[in-house]
Amino acid sequence: MIWAKEETLSREELEELQLKKLQKIVKRVYDNVPYYHKKYRELNIFPEDIQQLEDIQKLPLTTKDDLREAYPFKIFAVDQKKIIEIHSSSGTSGKPVISGYTKKDLDLWSEVVARGLTMVGIDENDVIQNTHGYGLFTGGFGIHYGSQKIGATVIPISTGQSRRQIEILKDLKTTVFIFTPSYGIYLGELAKEEGIDLKNINLKAIGFGAEMWTEEMRNKIEKTFHAPAYNIYGLTELIGPGVAMECKAQNGLHVSEDIFYPEIIDSKTEEVLGENKEGELVITNLEREGMAIIRFRTKDISSITHEPCFCGRTTARISKIKGRTDDMIKVKGVSIFPSQVEKALLKVNNIEPNYQIIVRRPKLMDEVEIKVEASKELFFDEIKEMIRVKRMIKDYIENETGLIFKVSIVEPKNLPRSDGKAKRVIDERNLC
Repeated sequence: MIWAKEETLSREELEELQLKKLQKIVKRVYDNVPYYHKKYRELNIFPEDIQQLEDIQKLPLTTKDDLREAYPFKIFAVDQKKIIEIHSSSGTSGKPVISGYTKKDLDLWSEVVARGLTMVGIDENDVIQNTHGYGLFTGGFGIHYGSQKIGATVIPISTGQSRRQIEILKDLKTTVFIFTPSYGIYLGELAKEEGIDLKNINLKAIGFGAEMWTEEMRNKIEKTFHAPAYNIYGLTELIGPGVAMECKAQNGLHVSEDIFYPEIIDSKTEEVLGENKEGELVITNLEREGMAIIRFRTKDISSITHEPCFCGRTTARISKIKGRTDDMIKVKGVSIFPSQVEKALLKVNNIEPNYQIIVRRPKLMDEVEIKVEASKELFFDEIKEMIRVKRMIKDYIENETGLIFKVSIVEPKNLPRSDGKAKRVIDERNLC
């Protein structure tokens, strides 16, 4: 089932619609948002300069630092009286970004999530257990609104209450489970502890996102819960979850292009890259009313394709996020992403997909230690098997990254658990 006709427009129809919306949104932010008005005038850019879609490249990029400078309400495009809901980013690296929503924005948010849920066959007959947070984090509310839009039953359990999550999963006959990948793995462990046979529950789909993952991680989740797992992508700055979502093909995430205009740029030169070229994802919100963001640098590394999808949708697809330009670890001149380490680890039997990457600089050279949990079987096995597994991990990581890391295998459940985004990297270097 396809939710909205905009998902199947021809490329010509879609680009015509995008241009009209781009021209309208640029004029609106120029007239109503002092930040954009000032920036555009300084660069001698005016709304009438947008005559074709490619002209978007004339507009400056917007960064998270720009939005922090506008804290709390200076980026809003409407009178604050029209803002009926506020969310924010975590603010872990500075001031948080405040995201304001009008009634129209909330309707828009529920629409894009409804499209994504429908892509994987979810409808009014489903029961959706939503473990994403319901506070200032956008994850919980976005899934909630979209689920209600399609008429599904929502269980707004939010994060935490992990053992109860398993009980509810079984007792309320949940058909769709929403979680972050690391939390899903943890819940699978708890289900095993509780003696719950996950083959005998009603799950037909899993929605996951909000952190980096690998295909190996997806495979483990699907094997654990005996249901296909689909990726959900979004950002607080743009709207929340629903910017792009996977269909049943599991081959890239469809972008609601009539609402979000995607670009891929070289993060250093800011040059726009072509189809299937890997770079930094930049997105313009073409329709949001309360907080219209133009050419936002997501810092997420992806690529775009317009190749036909068997699901019948004609919208562009972005590849799954490989990493972020800001969680990249630079070690001995080599750029490394946690996803590379995870990919290597998940090739090895008898370890659990719970790990930490610890970077230190005790003297002049960087040192990296990978801490990974053993399975119960490995931990109580012979020492020679432990040595063999450590050597195998080192080899796989070296193959993925080109570097040799120290590997420490720790007891099962020795590393911290998270009911949200897992903290994978601990950088103890003093780089100031």
